[in-house]
Amino acid sequence: MLDREGFRPNVGIILLNHRNQVFWGKRIRTHSWQFPQGGIKHGESPEQAMFRELHEEVGLLPDHVRIIARTRDWLRYEVPQHFIRKDARGHYKGQKQIWFLLQLTGRDTDMNLRATNHPEFDAWRWHEYWVPLEAVIEFKRGVYEMALSELARFLPKPQGHANRFLRGNMRRRAGDGPDDVEEGSAAHGGAGPTTGLLAPDRD
Repeated sequence: MLDREGFRPNVGIILLNHRNQVFWGKRIRTHSWQFPQGGIKHGESPEQAMFRELHEEVGLLPDHVRIIARTRDWLRYEVPQHFIRKDARGHYKGQKQIWFLLQLTGRDTDMNLRATNHPEFDAWRWHEYWVPLEAVIEFKRGVYEMALSELARFLPKPQGHANRFLRGNMRRRAGDGPDDVEEGSAAHGGAGPTTGLLAPDRD
């Protein structure tokens, strides 16, 4: 389903734990890491698509999360021609996304990467909110920065310790936290460092 400009409607999900760390998933059979995302089906609202993708990719149900905020408008990125199937070239340009900021109200053990027969991730970890943009494939970096920046003001007060963010390549903004860096938590499911690029779009 494309709009008149050739962009496919899509949702992106930034899932927080109680320390304001974000879910960072490793694409199955790759060394690529990203946030959950997926296409909006015909007849779905962005919120309905978000809950469906959350269950399909992470195994969580609506009762396991709380919606904190969403982006005000669509955030768009174009996909380079060599990543687009030949039969879609000339029609498909990229993705337009509504991003949701969610708070996990359940437990880590509620997550299930095998909730469907077509898993998206094979490992995951909690990562500091400002994920390193160099770990994101180049044509998605602008959207990641826009989504993280727009939604950062809605971050709840973290529980347990001081709020410190790994800022990656982002510029310091007025009102941001300290510059010092705190390492992310240990990987779940054997996940390693976030050094890979995100794989091309398949959603």
